[in-house]
Amino acid sequence: MSRKLAGRTPDREQRGKGQRTSFPDSGYVPHVGHTPNLVTGGSAVSSRTRLDYSSMGQVSSLTSPYWGSSPGTPSRPDFCAGSPEHRPTGRGSTAAKKCELNHRMIENLEHIHCDNHVNKTIWLCILFDARDMPEAAAFSSHRSLTTARTTLEFAASLSTSSSAGNSLDSDRQIRHAEPAYSFVGMHCIFDNCRASATIVKFGHMSSNLLAYGASDGSLTICNASEQPSLCHQLKGHSKAITDFDFSSNNQYIASSSMDKTVRVWDVSKGHCMRIIYGVSPQLCIRFHPVNNNLLSVGNGNKEINELNFSTGHVVTKLLFENEITAMDNDHTGQHLFAGDAQGCIYSVKVNSHTAAISRSHKNRSIRSKSPITTVQYRTFSFVARGPVLLACARDGNICFFSVALEVQGYLTLLCSLKLAPRSHNIGASFCPLLSLGKGEFVVSGSEDANVYFYDLTRPKHACVNKLQGHGSTVIGVAWNHGENLLASSDSDGTVIVWKRAQSG
Repeated sequence: MSRKLAGRTPDREQRGKGQRTSFPDSGYVPHVGHTPNLVTGGSAVSSRTRLDYSSMGQVSSLTSPYWGSSPGTPSRPDFCAGSPEHRPTGRGSTAAKKCELNHRMIENLEHIHCDNHVNKTIWLCILFDARDMPEAAAFSSHRSLTTARTTLEFAASLSTSSSAGNSLDSDRQIRHAEPAYSFVGMHCIFDNCRASATIVKFGHMSSNLLAYGASDGSLTICNASEQPSLCHQLKGHSKAITDFDFSSNNQYIASSSMDKTVRVWDVSKGHCMRIIYGVSPQLCIRFHPVNNNLLSVGNGNKEINELNFSTGHVVTKLLFENEITAMDNDHTGQHLFAGDAQGCIYSVKVNSHTAAISRSHKNRSIRSKSPITTVQYRTFSFVARGPVLLACARDGNICFFSVALEVQGYLTLLCSLKLAPRSHNIGASFCPLLSLGKGEFVVSGSEDANVYFYDLTRPKHACVNKLQGHGSTVIGVAWNHGENLLASSDSDGTVIVWKRAQSG
């Protein structure tokens, strides 16, 4: 089985067939800066590299045979630019297409502002598939996954005013990159998933505990520390995972799925503790923030069910007009905010002792009838001077509400942003708070394989930054508790953890 390379994803249908894979030409332009860790479940390693093992299953260094230990300054390495000894023949051959792509990529890189000329060329070896390498070193099984650290320096591609252009996800030009949302590069890459990674989250109050769910029903728990590793791959769901949530102490994960079940998992042991069967697809799920014995589950039967985690029984249920597709609790647990398949947002009153739930308000600010893909609550915003709610719809609408908890969670629309419609359920998330008067920033995936940062208070010039590195649609995004790491997942199953630059 071939392994996906950092920042470039081989065509999925080629995996495991024993022939070369090809890379889609997405116009991807990487930048240089940080060295990522690569955690993979694959069996092959990067081409154009030679490996140096310090111990079994551990790659201690990857170095390119085309560079010496003291880097030179060629703007176009022979093997990439297509010198006579390396230039493939045959206009339609895969190798010729790769060479042509490399040549175009070099042309783009020459326009990038770099500290030295070597930075323009050091990325190019990642464009070759693992099977180009005559001797592929085998990785160990999933139980002993390896962490490969390359000497090739990767970085987040940050669009600044010096190279501002039109976003493929919107027609708004990128303003000068917000310094507080600059990144030094990729911290690590998790590449074990063989299906679309539809949702990614860090644990509550955790900087390293990370999990992501996939369309094949698998749920992966990993550690994004300085030595990243895969902890468990939880298998049990037979269809796509739609949502999951950590308990407040990170001891459990509850997951919902299209297979009509809810499963509760033990995080440390990696096994399923309880299965709760439903009669329709289970679409979103949350632990109660105060009483972790309660689970709120939105389903395809137009209900929110309050489940007793210990017994698996439905305690109470509340009926709605449409399927509940996304939800989040406030910090007190007394209010639940739910979005449905027709673009409505509901404020729901919750009793943490009796699990009684009742509807308080219905908001129809998103005028188009498009499914809500993200509902996220935040306790404070400088713009609203109080609690706020973020809602994102599949049609590209991102809405920002103030929340009046004293009026049973009443929502008031403060600002909104219209992006291009999406064919995937792409998520969004609040960005870390900045100083007073700095705007309200969110981060979102996109179908052009980039991660975008938007200031909702400036809709005409909303995009302030973007990260390039994925090879397919970016679906999920999530910050860790320390707000120094951002995780993003894509439709090819790759999860990239980006390291934020230290401010000040």
